[in-house]
Amino acid sequence: MNRRMKGLTRLGLRAGLVLILLAGIAKPASADWLLTPYLGLVLAGPPNTVDVDTLSETFSERMTFGGSIAGMSSGVFGFELDLSYSPNFFQLNEGGDRFDFIDVNSSLTTMMGNLVFGIPIGGSRGAGVRPYVSGGAGLMRADVQFESLFTSVSANDFAINVGGGAHIFFGDALGIRGDLRYFRGLESSDDDDLGILDPDFSLQDFNYWRATIGITFRFGG
Repeated sequence: MNRRMKGLTRLGLRAGLVLILLAGIAKPASADWLLTPYLGLVLAGPPNTVDVDTLSETFSERMTFGGSIAGMSSGVFGFELDLSYSPNFFQLNEGGDRFDFIDVNSSLTTMMGNLVFGIPIGGSRGAGVRPYVSGGAGLMRADVQFESLFTSVSANDFAINVGGGAHIFFGDALGIRGDLRYFRGLESSDDDDLGILDPDFSLQDFNYWRATIGITFRFGG
């Protein structure tokens, strides 16, 4: 087994242990299951817009999409699995245009297992509002491919996230969700190749905010 596979295996085992622990703590006896596909924006992260004249760097919002499934008890505690994908995350722009001489395909993917604390206002069934806060840990993966150079780099790291939002239900089965979360990478793995580009370009201490809105389908009970 090469070094990359060992790193991925170690990260996968670590994330699996975290998810099992969180699931055991938060397992609801009688749960509402909330399935939420969502769209949103990455609000802050690494600079990806460069003014060629001044060489000043700024951040340009990026689209993100994904989904989550949460099991919420009739009380206030639950457990959530969240998966998100952000394309063109590290793409450099100049005035909103891609650099012609740097053709980059990039993405950032996260998979998180979270504890959820949410209070149903108006009851756990039917129309109502359920504000919540959540936090947990999982994996963060960055991929950058330079098509003109025929090379690619990637990093897989342990990360945490914390945030909150609210579900607004129109009945027993359907609602909408607004969510704001903060993500932070904690540890660079042995197979982190992003340092080839820049010694500071790794996922250790990497952080950003994500805002999403989605449709929630509620079932179970």
